[in-house]
Amino acid sequence: MPSPPRAYRGVMSRIAVVGGHGKVALRLIPLLVEAGHVPVALVRREEYRAELEGLGAEVRLVDIESDDVEAFAGAFTGADAVVFAAGGGADGNVERKRTVDLGGSLKSIDGALEAGARRFVQVSAISVDEPLPDDTSPVWRAYVEAKRDADAALRTSALEWTIIRPGGLTDDDPTGAVDLGPDVQRGEVSRADVAAVLAAVLDDPRTIGHQWNLVAGDASIDAAIDALV
Repeated sequence: MPSPPRAYRGVMSRIAVVGGHGKVALRLIPLLVEAGHVPVALVRREEYRAELEGLGAEVRLVDIESDDVEAFAGAFTGADAVVFAAGGGADGNVERKRTVDLGGSLKSIDGALEAGARRFVQVSAISVDEPLPDDTSPVWRAYVEAKRDADAALRTSALEWTIIRPGGLTDDDPTGAVDLGPDVQRGEVSRADVAAVLAAVLDDPRTIGHQWNLVAGDASIDAAIDALV
């Protein structure tokens, strides 16, 4: 039986990217342009505009931490889909894990619903549902709990969601070869390959309602997805 068509390709035109100047987003935006979409990069600093527009993105300003749901909904106006690719950074700030990784996701979910952007793809982290040992650092515990709770909120929303949970992120060149699935064990994966997987699942309605771990592997991205849906 032939695979169902990747129905979003050529149909879904405008994709809002929360955390639009992040390391994954900067790799995702050119892929979205190449696929015929219009990426809308959501950032909090005007100084990012020229770089992002040079990559082919529209730019809208929103502050993940201080803006409310209505501001997010306004930023999502006209978007067919949302990619949540923001993160609180590696600065050791516990509170930013809650305000960005969790709070930003929750406001993005509610804003997408309000704006009518039904498709939502979230970048999470591998194994965040697993129990944490007692000696876990406060920062790592806050990060894991924020990602875990954000994923839980998305899964129970009315959105057409997909959750991608990468392993340790690297800045290596893309390989196009991944290991993808619900029970994939910890490992590393390049941000470029994460971006390629995000672009692929956005265009494939068969991935709706799935949550997968992602690390480097041996299968092409299309083959890895086809094996799971």
